[in-house]
Amino acid sequence: MTESPETQVSETQIAVHWREEEYYYPPQKFIDQANAADPAIYDRFSEDHFPECFKDYADLLTWDEPWHTTLDTSNAPFWKWFVGGKLNASYNCVDRHAAANPDKTAIVFVPELESDEHVHVSYADLLRQVNEFAAVLRDTLGLTTGDRVTLHMPMVPELAVTMLACARLGIIHSQVFGGFSGNACGTRIADSGSRVLITMDGYYRAGNLIDHKVKADEAVAEAAREGQEVDKVLVWRRHPGQYDSQTPMVDGRDVFVDDLLAERKGATVDPVSMPAEAPLFLMYTSGTTGRPKGCQHSTGGYMSYVAGTSKYYQDIHPDDMYWCMADIGWITGHSYIVYGPLALGTTTVIYEGVPNFPDAGRPWRIAEKLGVNIFHTSPTAIRQLRKIGPEEPKKYDYHFKHMTTVGEPIEPEVWRWYHSEVGKGEAVIVDTWWQTETGGFLGTGLPALKPMKPGSCGPAALGIYPVILDENGDEVPDGRAGNICIRNPWPGIFETIWGQPDRFVATYYAKYNKDPDSKDWHDWPYFAGDGAVRAPDGYFRILGRVDDVINVAGHRLGTKELESAALTVPEVAEAAAVPVIDDIRGRAVEMYVSLKPGFEPSKEIENKITAAIETQIGKIARPKNIWIVPDMPKTRSGKIMRRVIASVSNFADIGDVTTLANPEVVDGIRHHVQGEKVARDDVPRELTELEYEEIKRFGSE
Repeated sequence: MTESPETQVSETQIAVHWREEEYYYPPQKFIDQANAADPAIYDRFSEDHFPECFKDYADLLTWDEPWHTTLDTSNAPFWKWFVGGKLNASYNCVDRHAAANPDKTAIVFVPELESDEHVHVSYADLLRQVNEFAAVLRDTLGLTTGDRVTLHMPMVPELAVTMLACARLGIIHSQVFGGFSGNACGTRIADSGSRVLITMDGYYRAGNLIDHKVKADEAVAEAAREGQEVDKVLVWRRHPGQYDSQTPMVDGRDVFVDDLLAERKGATVDPVSMPAEAPLFLMYTSGTTGRPKGCQHSTGGYMSYVAGTSKYYQDIHPDDMYWCMADIGWITGHSYIVYGPLALGTTTVIYEGVPNFPDAGRPWRIAEKLGVNIFHTSPTAIRQLRKIGPEEPKKYDYHFKHMTTVGEPIEPEVWRWYHSEVGKGEAVIVDTWWQTETGGFLGTGLPALKPMKPGSCGPAALGIYPVILDENGDEVPDGRAGNICIRNPWPGIFETIWGQPDRFVATYYAKYNKDPDSKDWHDWPYFAGDGAVRAPDGYFRILGRVDDVINVAGHRLGTKELESAALTVPEVAEAAAVPVIDDIRGRAVEMYVSLKPGFEPSKEIENKITAAIETQIGKIARPKNIWIVPDMPKTRSGKIMRRVIASVSNFADIGDVTTLANPEVVDGIRHHVQGEKVARDDVPRELTELEYEEIKRFGSE
C-alpha cells in the first residue's frame, strides 16, 4: 500500500497520546537519610565538569594505582575510562569489607522451598569461598588473566562466588541466563572462546527440582559444532553429597566442584591488579537471529558506575537489607545484585525461585522475615503479582524505604499499585531506563531530589546528557517522539562487542556520526535503539524499541501506550499489543489481555478495553480484535513473548516455544484465536517474506 503524503511519517514519529501524570513527592523521612539530598550534586555532574565529575564514582572504590587520564577518546568510539589506574573488582567487593567488618552478612540466600532455611554468608565466609574457588581456577585448571569462562548457573550464592573468583584473577566471565537452552549456551561458549563451562546439577523452579546439568551436554555439543572444544565442565552440587541430575558425568571432562575445593581448603589467592580498561565480563544480549552480541564491560569504569548509581539512585547504605528480585543472568543482576551492592558493603539477597511460589504472598513474607528495606524488580514481576495477589502486600509487616523498577517501561496504573500497595505509600520509586550495553542506569531521578511521575523513567542520570533526534539527526522538540541518544560517553558503557568491533560501531554509533575519523566525543552520539519523548519538565518517557511500534495507516503507535490504555480497565491484569497484516491500513492492532482473578471473559470487558484505547489514544488505534486469554506466553524471565502471539494472529509459523516458561498455553491460544478468525472469515492472506520477517522480529530485543 502507498501512503498518501498526509499520512507519511518518519521512522521516529511515533504517535504519543499518553497524558502527563501527576507528581508524587518523596517522604521527608526518606530525604533525611538519603545519600543524595543536596541539589549541589547536579552542578558537580553538569556538562561543564565532564568527564572529571565521575571521579565521585571512582572514589567509592579502592585503587591499587591512580589513573592519569579520566577519559581517553583517542580511538573513538572505543572509550577508555580511568586510564593508568589499576584495581581488582573482587577485592573491592569482598576483601576490604571482610577486613573492616568480617561478621557482617554479605549475601542472604533464600531457597525457593519455603521449608528450607535461609543461608547467611558473611563477608569473611565469602572471602574464604572466593579464595578457594579462585585457587581451583588458577592452580587446578591452569586458567589465567584474559581467559574466558562460561557460567550457566541458576540463582544461587555459588554463582556470585564464581563470578568474584574469576574477577580475582582477571578471568573474563560470561554468565548465560540459567533459563536459556543448552544450545544457546553453546553458541555463547563458541563466540567467547571459552574452554571451561561452570554449571550446577539442579535447582528449584516453581517447586520442582530441575535437571540443569543436562543442558551442559547440549552446550558442549553445540560449541563443538561451532568449532569450540570445551575441556572441562565444573558442576556445583545444589545439595551437598548428592547429585540432582539424571545426566551422567562425563569421565575426564566433568568434575564436581566440591571435590576440587577439598584440595584447596584454606587456600588464599592474591587479587590480580587489573588495568581499569581490562575486561571484567561479557554479557550477551538476547538477539533472535544472527551471531550473538557479547557486550564487553570494563573493570574500572563499570565498577565505578555501578557503585555510584547503587549509592545515589538505589540509596544503598552499608546497613541496608537490599533485595533485587531479578536474575544474575541478566545485566541487572550483575550490576545491582552482585557488583554494585557488594562494592558498597551492604547485604544483598539472592532468591532462587519464582515470585509466586507457592503463592503470591511469597515476596512479602521474605521481605518481612529479612527486614528488607530496599526492593528492586521488573514491571513484569509487578504486573504478575498485581494480577494474582493484588491484596497480598497488606497482609505482611514489612516496610520499604525505596523501590526500583527496571527492564521495561511501567504503565502508570501498574506504577500506582506498586506505590500504594507494595510500597504502602511509604516508599520512593526509582523508575529506570538502561540497557545491557550501558552497564547501569541512564534515565532515572535522584529519589530525594526529584518527584516521581508514573510512566516516566525520570530525567537523565548524573553525568548523562541525552538528546532525542529524528532520522536526519535533528533534535526534536519536547512532546514529540524520536530516537533517544546519549551525547556523551560514561564509565559504565560497554567497550565493544566481543570480537565484532565493526558491528559495535555500526550498531551503536554510525547512525548519527558525521566524521568517522573524529576523536571528539561530541561527534559520537550513542544510538540506543529506543523511542522516547521528553516532557517540558525534562522527564523522559520511553516508548520501547524503535521496532516495537505498529504502523496503522501511517500512524506509528507505540505498543506501550496501547497496553497502558488497556491496563486502565480494572479487570485487566496484563496486556500485549501486536500487529496484524491489513490490506487497507497496512497494519491493524490486535490486543491480547489476561484478567485478574475472579473475572470471566465477556463482551463487556472487550468493549471497555476498546473504549479506553479510543479515549486515551484515538479511534485510529481501535483494535481490530481483542483476545481474552487465560495466560500470556512468557519467557523464563517473565516477559510476554509478543512474537508468538503476533504469529498466532497472522497465521504465521510460531517457531520454537520449548524454552518458554509456559509453552502449554500456546496451543490453547492458537486454537481459540485462529478458530474464531476462521469462523468470522477473517483469515489474513499469506504473508510476504518481508512481512513474515517483520512478525518474527516483533517484540524481540
